[in-house]
Amino acid sequence: MNNAIKDLILKTISEIVPFDSLEQEHILETKSWIESGAPIFRIKKPDVPNKHLVSYFVLFDEKASKILLVDHKKAQLWLPTGGHVELDEDPKEAVRRECFEELRTQAQFWCEEPLFLTSTKTVGLTSGHWDVSLWYVLKGDSQAEYLFDRDEFEEIRWFNLKDIPAASDPHMKRFIEKLEENL
Repeated sequence: MNNAIKDLILKTISEIVPFDSLEQEHILETKSWIESGAPIFRIKKPDVPNKHLVSYFVLFDEKASKILLVDHKKAQLWLPTGGHVELDEDPKEAVRRECFEELRTQAQFWCEEPLFLTSTKTVGLTSGHWDVSLWYVLKGDSQAEYLFDRDEFEEIRWFNLKDIPAASDPHMKRFIEKLEENL
């Protein structure tokens, strides 16, 4: 692993202010995992290594108080857009790359650094591995039409912050609460 990228990722994670004790635990575990020298980037789909970095990006229409979620085919959940961080890639650059790949639009950051960090065992068609996710927030427009990757998603939809579907990321409620605290 490139030491400069490792240091950048550790610095980024260290600067996340934990929302609660669970996020604090995830941050500490993630820092220890990275510092251990274990591989942190996925190099083979779907789960090599079994634990790897992901950059989520949540499009947020602050004026309408809505976020964009995707009906993810493999996870079989409503999730934020995002994807795996490539080998030696800055997670923020992964957001830029994935935003264009998945929604055919340029990333406009609402907040330059990730707002949230989670470590989650995956479910659905590729279940059983661990995604360590950095949650970035991007500016979105719920009135705009976004082209989306139909190979990955059944559909995309804007949700009011109070009406997030139950079949979503298990940390979504906590993310929404933290987002609301940062408004």
